[in-house]
Amino acid sequence: MIFSFRKYGRAGGLLLAVAAGACQRQPVLQTAVPPASPAPPRALPPVEKGVSETLATARKQNISRVAYGLRLSIPAQKAEPIAAEETASFTLRDNLDPVQLDFKAPTANLHGLTVNGQTVEIDHRNEHLVLPASALKVGRNEVNISFAAGEQSLNRNADYLYTLLVPDRARTVFPVFDQPDLKASFTLALTVPAGWKAVGNAPVRDSVLNVGPSPSKRYTFAPSDSISTYLFSFAAGKFARLNRTLNGRPMSFLHRETDPAKLRLSLGPIFQLHADALQFMEQYTGIKYPFQKFDFVAIPDFQYGGMEHVGAIDYKASTLFLDEGATQDQVLERANVVSHETAHMWFGDLVTMRWFNDVWMKEVFANFMADKITQVAVKNSNYDLKFVIDHYPAAYGIDRTAGANPIRQPLANLQDAGSLYGNIIYHKAPIMMRQLERLMGPEAFRAGLQEYLRQYAHGNATWPDLIAILDARTPADLQAWNQVWVNQPGRPVFSYRISGGHDQRYGLYVTQTAEDGSDRLWPQEFEVLVESASGEQQQLSVKMDGSEKGIRIPFLPKRIVFNSTGVGYGVFPVAPALLPGLTEIKSPAARAATYVNLYENMLRGDGVKPLELLKTYRQALTREPEELNLKLLTGQASAIFWQFLSPAQRLAVGPGLEADLWAAMQKNPAPNSKKQLFKTYQSVALTKAAQTRLYGIWQAEKAPVGVKLTEDDYTALALALAVRDYPAAAPILPAQLARIKNEDRRLRLQYLMPALAPDAATRDAFFATLKDKKGRKKEAWVTSALGYLHHPLRQATSEKYLPASLDLLEEIQLTGDIFFPYSWLQATLGSYQTASAAATVRTFLAAHPDYHPKLRAKLLQAADDLFRAEKLVR
Repeated sequence: MIFSFRKYGRAGGLLLAVAAGACQRQPVLQTAVPPASPAPPRALPPVEKGVSETLATARKQNISRVAYGLRLSIPAQKAEPIAAEETASFTLRDNLDPVQLDFKAPTANLHGLTVNGQTVEIDHRNEHLVLPASALKVGRNEVNISFAAGEQSLNRNADYLYTLLVPDRARTVFPVFDQPDLKASFTLALTVPAGWKAVGNAPVRDSVLNVGPSPSKRYTFAPSDSISTYLFSFAAGKFARLNRTLNGRPMSFLHRETDPAKLRLSLGPIFQLHADALQFMEQYTGIKYPFQKFDFVAIPDFQYGGMEHVGAIDYKASTLFLDEGATQDQVLERANVVSHETAHMWFGDLVTMRWFNDVWMKEVFANFMADKITQVAVKNSNYDLKFVIDHYPAAYGIDRTAGANPIRQPLANLQDAGSLYGNIIYHKAPIMMRQLERLMGPEAFRAGLQEYLRQYAHGNATWPDLIAILDARTPADLQAWNQVWVNQPGRPVFSYRISGGHDQRYGLYVTQTAEDGSDRLWPQEFEVLVESASGEQQQLSVKMDGSEKGIRIPFLPKRIVFNSTGVGYGVFPVAPALLPGLTEIKSPAARAATYVNLYENMLRGDGVKPLELLKTYRQALTREPEELNLKLLTGQASAIFWQFLSPAQRLAVGPGLEADLWAAMQKNPAPNSKKQLFKTYQSVALTKAAQTRLYGIWQAEKAPVGVKLTEDDYTALALALAVRDYPAAAPILPAQLARIKNEDRRLRLQYLMPALAPDAATRDAFFATLKDKKGRKKEAWVTSALGYLHHPLRQATSEKYLPASLDLLEEIQLTGDIFFPYSWLQATLGSYQTASAAATVRTFLAAHPDYHPKLRAKLLQAADDLFRAEKLVR
């Protein structure tokens, strides 16, 4: 529901929201009371596909105290259906209307229905099980359903399965009121094959082993805490279970990892990171961990980095389990994802958004807190540097596009909620929140968050609810601030001029304009580092509260570094004179911000050309001492090489770039930096000499001196050689498959192999499988395969897939097998640069003038680099 402020007043310098009907008292006029008009006909929410906001609002007004009892019997054979029984109980304010339970599965799955002890005919239409008003009553109601569980979101594999029900996929498994503000208690009973282990939201109350021809084990769980339906979860299968207690908190961990080195090196940090994150969150919020238990599961090829299920967090296994070859970036990523999901226990699980238009709230606070936790939990982590690298490139990657979306977006139906997710809510929102914390002051901001959590604990809230709490703690006009930062997309572009000189007094005047040409202004504060010809430096704060801001500077600057602490947001100017001495900037965060500024200016065509920037980065390869910065600049260098140079330029530049990377790798003393440079060398390798060198490393499994390569690294190397059609490539992937011992990783490579086949016919056949949702079951596998299928070296034969890929987008959104539509598009379009590919996108958009607006925006976002490459590649 979109909340709007109806009327504004000022009291004590604070902006007050005055609700309709809460105006000042007026004199009472004695007038005759007209006869009452008949009540208008009752408007019933239509029975339509999805979960509409209209339906959710009506149900929230009439339904309360929801509880579910679920009994599922999971057979050993994946092809057999899952028999299920459900008891749903709830309280009705009135029973004048039918009640819709959401169930997105075939009607044939429903076997029997009773309402308050009365057998009722099954009325299942448009993804809803409709309960007749005649069978309902005011007060407590009980519904019993026998059915076969829907399997779209059960993620069944041969010997394990897990639920993933965000945002509205609980309804794909069982009948449910699938909306976040009808929180409920779940009592789960699972019967699984003997030898399987299981975890759910609540503690196991008991487990019983049943012997016989098909041995099974029945797990009965205690009633869960009151949670939103998207947080209901269980996982079961052939997992190993580990139990540990840290800081007095028992934790249980289920996983399928078999690599002894990964287990030895990772288990301790995994448990410790959770303990540190819990401790930080309890101290920061002033609220003890609010749920019955705290367990977690590592899932092979999980769709996301993690999912914050109450009492049973799910993670992508590869993010948690690291080995001796792990880079600093991977270590920080693991710390960040653990901290992110743990922070969700307070922000998202304890207090949940009322409707999914505010899904960004739980994500921004999880990321915001994760950054703070990682700063404390990981030794030698540079908070400012990590913040710049984690958030700015990703946020700018969307906000610069014609499809940019605001942080807060409207949502009419939950079936479209997947389109709300993306880099704006995960990466621009934390930047916005850091600006808000700076505007209010850390203590006032923290006190406001604590009040918010206490007030709405175990309930639901909206962004305006939080703004009202924060607004009372600052004299700033948060409503005006909120309008430009949260409710609108886009970013400012900054420019500057220097004036003065009389009596050695100088002024630096900074101007901001909206990138889209509007008259919007972004109130914010950032730093500028100025340096004199003699080397004297001063860092000055710029508080942009208008279109231009002037500050006194003590000398005529030789060099100016904008956004030097990495907290401002926008396109900042970079003087050409800065390029030769780029790595001389002392602060790692300032260097990172400058790398980002350079790249953004290049994309806009503002003074920095792709070849020129690549040359600058090649010179910096041996001079950049910070590993995270090296990752940033090598990533940008690789992107320039493949996306913004012509094929002829690549052939001309490639040998020198390869030589520079190899030399930088040999010279760099840090193992992790060596590995980053080697991975970039592997990424750009075009010459026969470079590919032969890589093949020799793969074949002998002998890494360059000082570089630690693991099984995963050798698999990636094999894939890189295969996509290049290296002459010996035919046996490479089968040989690598034979080397892999873990069955889950073997299955992944087997899936990818047809997408990398040397013959186009096999690749064509693979792409054809993606047109069927059965071929898109594992999202992580699909997007990886698409990246190889559309690699720049394969585009002569893969560009023909683009029209069909775009045609599939709406179906993918509806079926939900690819949760992030942008991921499908980015993996497909992300590395194209040809005019013909751009024409395919424009033709598609022109042929679909009424296309789903959110999907249209995602397409424009994914195609932005393609459109820019048209102008930049010469």
